Amino acid sequence: MTSSLELSIVMPCLNEAATIGACIAAARSFLARRSIVGEVVVADNGSRDGAQAIARGRGARVVEIAERGYGSALMGGIAAARGTYVIIGDSDGSYDFAALDGFLDELRRGSKLVMGNRFAGGIARGAMPALHRYLGNPVLSALGRVFFGSPCRDFHCGLRGFDREAILSLDLQSPGMEFASEMVVKATIAGFSVAEVPTALAPDGRGRKSHLRTWRDGWRHLRFMLLFSPRWLFFYPGCALFLLGLAGMAWLLPGLQRLGPLGLDIHTLFYASLAVVVGFQSMLFWLFARIYSEHAGVAPADPRLRAITHIFTLEAGLSCAAAMLLAGIALGCYAIGFWGANDFGGLAPTQTMRLVIPSGTLILLGCQTATSAFFISVLEIKGRRADERASPQVIDSEAA
Repeated sequence: MTSSLELSIVMPCLNEAATIGACIAAARSFLARRSIVGEVVVADNGSRDGAQAIARGRGARVVEIAERGYGSALMGGIAAARGTYVIIGDSDGSYDFAALDGFLDELRRGSKLVMGNRFAGGIARGAMPALHRYLGNPVLSALGRVFFGSPCRDFHCGLRGFDREAILSLDLQSPGMEFASEMVVKATIAGFSVAEVPTALAPDGRGRKSHLRTWRDGWRHLRFMLLFSPRWLFFYPGCALFLLGLAGMAWLLPGLQRLGPLGLDIHTLFYASLAVVVGFQSMLFWLFARIYSEHAGVAPADPRLRAITHIFTLEAGLSCAAAMLLAGIALGCYAIGFWGANDFGGLAPTQTMRLVIPSGTLILLGCQTATSAFFISVLEIKGRRADERASPQVIDSEAA
């Protein structure tokens, strides 16, 4: 279905009676000034202060959203919107809905997502807490650029516009404040054209405490970005830990080593071995998460991942596992022989542990590799079946 409306301006609302009327009036004045065929939609999330009646009286269409949460309200409002383009913005009086020209112009030029940038547009005194302005937003926005290659410098601006059908295709799910991050992350991963426009931020006009909870919502944004970026959550830390542990083991295996006044021996060797095992496991978790997210449609196909899974077949994994297990068992047998040469009596730990620790490490890595090879094969079977169900035409044409 195509819509005759060009633009829907959607405002989430929860007890915003003090500001909702002015926000709607400003949005309607923008539509009139630019001669836009559009609408104002208020996604009400259970207001008890009469905000719904005020919104209807100002000419907005009110959509009742039962499920609580910032993301839930916006998802309901976007689904109910009838415009080709949608601009969303908080209804607390902090954004000027009469000045949406930059958003509309970028959308008309073909951008799929247009983000406001409050740091470029100006933040009025008292409009944003110092902790958010100088730590929370800059750090989370920087992580978003590093993790996902996003061009956005203000990940959490509440004023943004987008092509409605494009955003609906992303299947956004987050019910809370992390919805803001999910939209940018998924749009970037999907390869949407993303633009930014300077946006002024004014102080909240409601005269009461904000719905935002600094540490809780900040953690939810960070958690979402980490879960959506298994490379940074699992692979990079795991790879660093694995290489550091491997280097430590190679350095300590010949004997005691000194680092300034410190004497590092088998105890440090044990922890280096632990770093190797934990790092290896973390990298395997990256592989599991990446394969699953691709098959679930969360992440796009990656040719490099395909190459890895084609090489790391079940048989190849089991062969590597067998080699590590055999090497570990051989070292263990050598340690037993060394013990036997001493009539199975007391041994000097500094000598025998240099055999036992590498032996145990190799056995653990072999077991991890074997079980991981089977698990990856299970994921690949599920993925192939999902692909077959999703693309029956391709299978039929190939069979023909």
